[in-house]
Amino acid sequence: MKSKNTIRVTQVRSTAGRLPTHKQCIAGLGLGRIGDSRELEDTPAVRDLIERVRYLLFVQGDGR
Repeated sequence: MKSKNTIRVTQVRSTAGRLPTHKQCIAGLGLGRIGDSRELEDTPAVRDLIERVRYLLFVQGDGR
């Protein structure tokens, strides 16, 4: 069985004072506070969320 590609994201900056849509993106990624990490499936939808708030995140395993 083929394993799915994953991306590990860690929130490294606060959402205080950010746009409401950026706060929603962080919540959509399953993050909420500095230091939170999630391993997410590498899909176009997840990549879009990451791109919108990349300045708040540390991203590993995205092939960039």
